[in-house]
Amino acid sequence: MTVRGRVLQLALRAAGPSKGAPAAKKKKGEAVVIPVVAKELREKATLGANILKTGTDPPILDDSAYPSWVFSLLDKNPALSELERRDPETLEEKEIMRLLKLDNRRRIKENNAIRSKE
Repeated sequence: MTVRGRVLQLALRAAGPSKGAPAAKKKKGEAVVIPVVAKELREKATLGANILKTGTDPPILDDSAYPSWVFSLLDKNPALSELERRDPETLEEKEIMRLLKLDNRRRIKENNAIRSKE
């Protein structure tokens, strides 16, 4: 068997049902049932955040109850191409460090690609 055939066989095996669990049988025209969570419950607690067996999901608090840095976690970092287009004199220290890190990572990947072809 060729390498490509073996990879395809492994991919198909991974995509199919597992050997231990029988496949769920579905009748024709029957839709998949997705559990619906009440809107009131979603607004009161962070569903799925509980990691303890006996615990409960943490409640959602008012925005004033959280420190200000929590909301900065949602900010997107600029990509390498965007940082390269901007004037280096106008970049903040944090952006310069990110530019150096991303550029170094790109150069390492290029060198690894060149060495792997040899």
